[in-house]
Order: sequence, then C-alpha cells, then structure tokens
Amino acid sequence: MGVGALLWAPALSADERAGPSVEQVVVIASRVAGGAAGDFESASAGQAFDDELQDRQLLRPGELLEVVPGLVVTQHSGDGKANQYFLRGFNLDHGTDFATSIDGLPVNMPTHAHGQGYTDLNILIPELVESLEYRKGPYYADQGDFSAAGAADLRYRRRLDHGFAHVWAGDDGYRRGVAAFSTGLAAGELLLGLQAGYEDGPWVLPEGYRKVGGLLKYSHGDDWTGYSIEGMGYDGRWRATDQIPLRAVANGSLSRFASVDPTDGGLSHRYSLSVDGWTGLGGGLLRANIYAIDYFLDLFSNFTYFEDTVHGDQFEQYDRRHVYGGSLKWQQPLALLGASGTLNAGLQVRDDQIAPVGLYDTTDRVRWKTVSESRVAETSCAAYVSWSAQPVPWLRTEVGARIDSFRFDVDASRAINSGVAQSTIASPKATLVVGPWIETEAFLNAGRGFHSNDGRGTTITVDPNDVSPVAKVSPLVRAAGGEVGVRTTAIPGLQLAASLWTLTLDSELTLDNDASRIVPSGATRRHGVELQARVRPADGVFIDADLAWTHARFSEFQPAGQYLPNALEQVASAGLKFDRGIGWFGGARVRYFGAAPITQDDAVRSRPSLQVSADVGYRFSNALSATLDAYNLLNRADYDVEYYYASRLRGEASLVNGIHIHPTEPCSVRASLNYRF
Repeated sequence: MGVGALLWAPALSADERAGPSVEQVVVIASRVAGGAAGDFESASAGQAFDDELQDRQLLRPGELLEVVPGLVVTQHSGDGKANQYFLRGFNLDHGTDFATSIDGLPVNMPTHAHGQGYTDLNILIPELVESLEYRKGPYYADQGDFSAAGAADLRYRRRLDHGFAHVWAGDDGYRRGVAAFSTGLAAGELLLGLQAGYEDGPWVLPEGYRKVGGLLKYSHGDDWTGYSIEGMGYDGRWRATDQIPLRAVANGSLSRFASVDPTDGGLSHRYSLSVDGWTGLGGGLLRANIYAIDYFLDLFSNFTYFEDTVHGDQFEQYDRRHVYGGSLKWQQPLALLGASGTLNAGLQVRDDQIAPVGLYDTTDRVRWKTVSESRVAETSCAAYVSWSAQPVPWLRTEVGARIDSFRFDVDASRAINSGVAQSTIASPKATLVVGPWIETEAFLNAGRGFHSNDGRGTTITVDPNDVSPVAKVSPLVRAAGGEVGVRTTAIPGLQLAASLWTLTLDSELTLDNDASRIVPSGATRRHGVELQARVRPADGVFIDADLAWTHARFSEFQPAGQYLPNALEQVASAGLKFDRGIGWFGGARVRYFGAAPITQDDAVRSRPSLQVSADVGYRFSNALSATLDAYNLLNRADYDVEYYYASRLRGEASLVNGIHIHPTEPCSVRASLNYRF
C-alpha cells in the first residue's frame, strides 16, 4: 500500500474495531514505481514492488538500489566490500548521506573502520524483497542521520505463495543458490530463506568470494494488530583487486584486471535479531520495534602500493561491534484549526558498542604497526513529530520537526585522542502539495537534515601517524534543502515526475579511515533536475526511464578549486521488461553516467560509462523456468570508479600523481534454473 493510502485512510471507531461484524475495506494503491496521485510527499519519492524488483539483471545485490532514479551503484574493490554509491552530486563513498534499512533495521554503520555510514548490502536476498520505498532530500521527519541525500527502506515478504529453489551458474566461476519457503505456524506465518554463493570474477587474482546468508521471519496478525520476529545472517570472505594506476595499464605492465597487492581482501559477518509489533490505539496505530546486531569486518587494502619501500603500504581496518536500538511511532487522526489531519510522532534510539575499531599497517596481512585503535560507545536518540492535513480537497500540507542528540565516548590507544563529545541538532521540515487536478500534483518541499561524523574525529587531538596537531571535526554536520516538482498520471498507464532541487552542507569534514587523519573540505552546494517516466504500454510490459543532472560545487573559495571530485553530473537509465506468464519473458536495461571532475580544479575528468544488460527466459510451467542473463552486453572497457591521487609502484623513484581505476567487468553470462513448489 502506498504511503499516502495509509496516511489518509480514515480511522476506525472503537465499536468498528471491536466486533467481528466489521466490514473490511481494502485499499490498494498503484503498484507501479512512483505511485498514484496522493501517494507521496514529494515528486522525487517513490516505491517499487516485487513485479519491478524481481528479475532485474543484478551483477551484485546492492544494485537493487538502482531502482532509485539517479542512483548509481559501483565497486572499487572486492565484491565482499560495500558498494560505492553516487546520488545527487554526492560520491556517497560507501553510504554517507544515504540512509538504508531492511525491514526497519538500519544498514549504515557510523564510526566505521572503513567509511562513515558504511552500507554493506551483501546481506540482501533480492528474491525475497517485496518492496523498496525511497525518498530524497531532508524533508521527512522520520528520517535522521545519513539521509541528507535520501533514504531507502527495503521490505522482505511476510509469506510466499510458493516455495522456490533457484540455482545460478556463469562465467568467472559464478555459482549461487537460493531457496525459500513459508508455512503456517501457530496462526501465523513462518518464512525461511537461505542463500550461498561463490565467484572469482574476471580478475587475474581470482576473487574467491564465498558467502552464505539467511532469513528467518515469523509474522502473526493483520495490518491492525500483530507482530513479527526476524533473524538475518550473513558471512563472507574474499580476495580483492583494488583500484590500480592507469599509467601501469597504459604502459602494459598491468592488465586492466590485475592487482598490485595480491593479499588484499577481507572477511565480514552480520547477524541480527529484531522484534516488530503494532496495534490500534486511540483511533490510531502504534508501532514499536527493537533490534540487536552483531557485526564484524576485517579489511586489508593497499591503494598507494610502495610509498614505504620496506613494508609496502597495505593497511588493515578492523571493526567489531554490537548494535542495539529500537523505535516507537504513533499515527493518530488529529484535527487542528478546523482541518482534519494525521499526527505522526516517534522516538528512535541506537547504541553502537564498537570494541575495537582499528587501523594497522600490515604486510601480507601481518600487522607490523598499530596506527590507531579505539573503543567507541556511540549513542543517539531522536524524537520527531509531524502533522499532515488536507484543509481543502486540492491542498495537502505537512509540517514537522525532529531533534537528534548524539554522544561519543572514545577510548583511544593514544590517550590524548580519547574523550567525550556530545551534540544536539534540530531539523524542521515542511511540505505543500497542490492538486490533484487531472491526476496531476505539484509539490513544494523544504527541510533541514544532517549527517554525523566519525566519533573518533570528534575527540582527536593529534594525528596518530606523526603526532602532529589536528583539528576536531564537528560531531553533526547541518544540511538544508528544498525541492519543487510535479507528478502526473493523467495519461492512463503512464506516470511522469519532474523535480528541481537544491541542497547545501555546512561542511563535508570526514575522518579519512584509510590514513587515520582528518581531511577538511568546506561547505558545499548542489542543485539539479530529475525526470522520471514509468509506463505499461501493454499487459505484462513495463518500461521505465530516468534522467538526472546535477551541479555540485564548494560554496566558499577553495585554493585547489571549486569542483567536488567524483560528483557525477549526468546520470540516465532506461529499462524494458516483458512477462506474460507461461512462455517467453525477459528485459534489458541501459545505465549511463557522464564524465565528471576527479580533481577540484576540473583539470582531470573521468570517462563516461555506458552499461547494457539483458535477460531472456522461458517459463515451461508455473513451476519451472530458466533464464539467461548477460552483463555489459556491449563489452565496453569502462571504469566503475576513477580517482586521482599519488601512488608509487615497485621500481618507481618517487610518488606519481595520476588516475587510478577499477574497471567494469567485461561481458559475462549467467544461466539460472528456478523451480517453485
């Protein structure tokens, strides 16, 4: 059900809820991504359901997020590492400024060994995802840390109509199997899903990526009263081909798919348990959840190679933590100033006990120096409230605010870098929606948001490498944004949306985990245009197309230049799917991102990338089908990422500035067999 359908559903009286004779009314919103008029609070928000999510050509599970228009998912290292994400002029690194959750559990990891807001979606089982809701910009009261650019919530199914077993085999040693089924249990529904996979990739050094994962979910009740208990698990290990210097590829000393340090790689796990409950209260709906997460990452990387001619430049980033949290939210009809409306209020709490998070210099994965090691307790709590109303049939409004409070308690191996930091931030939000007229709505959104910085940066005093003085970072960085847009479904079967947005950040100061030092950057401003189209020209046929253009700059003078490195300026995608039941089905997808600055003065720019993928399958019966997927169908020699920095290869006299790349994978094919039971 769309957000708007739930928000504007009339509340039931106590008498209506009490007796079994209540007439049940089911409201079903459009199941096309983007939703119908009245479903969302902004033109750039949307929702995709299983009919769009399933059977996408996914080279990696994190690419499911590319359902979000304008979002690009790539990789600059081994596939066991979190993806690289780009959206709205942000190089989001591994997740900063984009909040991601699965069934309400946060995926982003603050004060992380490798990157602030680290978002590893290798835990995902794409076949079990029922819906993905996305929202962009800091306009939503229930979204807090990491959501300045946007947020996405993926929802697993509660039950399956049929169990299934799905096996894959393909180029480069790719093997994967997934199986799931659901069954009634004690008046509820039990869902079990398991996956296992292996791949080497096209790399000269076989990746040897092994992963296993599972989902166990028990649901009881209905939309009005019920609960669910959910356990998720993931374990992976891999060797990594990190980015390599383009100069070595150009002179023939390295192939595009070679590595410099053959011992790079890592291992990671994430296990979680959550309980979600909901019930009617006072004519409204009360929902609560609690969760616990056990997380681990041990990552070995080498991006500069042999600046240290004795030991090499490999380093280890270690993160071991337990996360505890929960939320409480209440939705209640509330009339104010003569207008009927709905009150939404909530509390959110999270506690990360990180023991330890460390950076070590290593050679062939053997530690020879502790650069920094810290035990961090990071606690955040938030309260939010919003009131949405429809004073007249053609006008919807929503005003809200949230307040977030953070506490960082850092116990560092170098005592001078220990300490406690606290910060609180308030974020007002507002939305105005005019329409619908002829199934067309106009949107005006404004709000403030933020992202937290690495807790170690809030108490640091000296650089752990050389004990030189460094400045602390602000614990919380303010973001402010606005958007105007339009959404229309005036033409039957066709949905169009357009938005013009702007976003500023007070600072993009971060702790550089790769070198354990503070890297300052100034305030920034971004603005852009986004266009979306969704159409079903015939039964069983779905076409989508998206276009995004972004302008991103430092808002104050910077001696090195005003451009934001790796801020993608043009992103476009389009896809076609056809599936009419028994017989042939398939689709194709095109994704393009244009050249972008990779230095602040725009003197060096990345190459554009154009990727085409396609699949074709045959459904022999309702129970049995086979599919053939092809990736990088044009076999283009593009790059997933390009960076510009200094490195030194063995035999070079000194550091050399230049472009470093991680190539897109060449054309590859995967075949699958799917059996439903």
